[in-house]
Amino acid sequence: MLEPTYCRRRTRPVSVGPITIGGDAPVVVQSMITEETHNVAGAVRQIVAMHRAGSEIVRVTTPNLQEARCLGEIKAELRRAYQDVPLVADVHHQGTEIAVEVARHVDKVRINPGLFVFRKPVQRTEEYSQDEIDAELEAIDRELKPVLKACADHGAAMRIGVNHGSLSERLLVTYGDTPEGMVESAMEYIQICRANGYHDLVVSLKASRVPVMLAANRLMATRMDAAGMHYPLHLGVTEAGDGQYARVKSTAGIATLLAEGIGDTIRVSLSEDPVRELPVCYEILQALGLRKTRVEFVACPGCGRTKFDLPTVLAEVRAATEHLVGLDIAVMGCIVNGPGEMADADYGYVGKSGGKVSLYRKRTEVRTGIPQERGVAELVALIRADGRWTEPPTPAQAQTDRTYGRRIGEAPGAAAGGETR
Repeated sequence: MLEPTYCRRRTRPVSVGPITIGGDAPVVVQSMITEETHNVAGAVRQIVAMHRAGSEIVRVTTPNLQEARCLGEIKAELRRAYQDVPLVADVHHQGTEIAVEVARHVDKVRINPGLFVFRKPVQRTEEYSQDEIDAELEAIDRELKPVLKACADHGAAMRIGVNHGSLSERLLVTYGDTPEGMVESAMEYIQICRANGYHDLVVSLKASRVPVMLAANRLMATRMDAAGMHYPLHLGVTEAGDGQYARVKSTAGIATLLAEGIGDTIRVSLSEDPVRELPVCYEILQALGLRKTRVEFVACPGCGRTKFDLPTVLAEVRAATEHLVGLDIAVMGCIVNGPGEMADADYGYVGKSGGKVSLYRKRTEVRTGIPQERGVAELVALIRADGRWTEPPTPAQAQTDRTYGRRIGEAPGAAAGGETR
């Protein structure tokens, strides 16, 4: 059988503390706290909770200089009470002074090109002259240079984070409300960074509409590759909302690009507790075969041929084996499609007539005629006999987000596995 191929866009590695984005590193998961930054104790609690649940990088907002200075306290408290979590500071309006300050404390600085050198929109419609364009670019260069020096001096990376909804008026007049305008916004800042010898860049182009997000990122990848730029891309659908639709919407954007080899770090943005974003991220990566963080259960939907109560049996198999991260286990209702459809699984549990089940190792039937009431126990026995069984964690060890598949206290990435290249 031919293995599926996956070719990820070549990118330069960018260090964010101990985490690497791009290069040969696995796709990185990150999220953002909702606690106000000046509440140092509350911010630390939320950062720790998110890191334990699998957020390998955590973003914190810094709307003013006072809150920017709080990041030093937050970093110190994390190191004292927990561990050094990679942090990103979010900088928006008139951000030079704030960005220079936060570069002293965090591992990455995020700036928004549409707001960094802010000019209040005046509903302008006439085209900008070349002199006006040059003046704006000179202002960006002037404001950005101190930030680039601060980031270089303190070893901080930078994310150039373009949002569809906050393009500058100059770019809106020139390009309209388009993916092209988003890409041009990022490229202006990238060119300034490159002219100043700064290359520890990650780029994002986010929109609340999936087609815009897809078009912008595809165009960005094409433009950078054509120019010999290999900066990593951060993927996300911004302002996705909440509930199932927000998860589907985020997956439609993020997974589509990842499947095309575009993307090096992801964030699912939900209007919920941010900890709930993390299972969605890991499930996207698991479904694409990019991170192995849980058992992959393969199961048929059931039909008139099904020989047992499939939902019940699947739940029993899951309960007995879900701690065996790295295995693929299939539960199939009948012999008609079972062995063929589950051929990629490590183990298969297949219904047969007369209240019996068969167990498979890959494509090979290894045990048959097992009474259904003994099926799960026999599956466990087979996995044990093959030397692939580990005991489930004790209740104390099991304080974890199961989607991430690790115990509290372990460094993110320690049990996350690799990626398909």
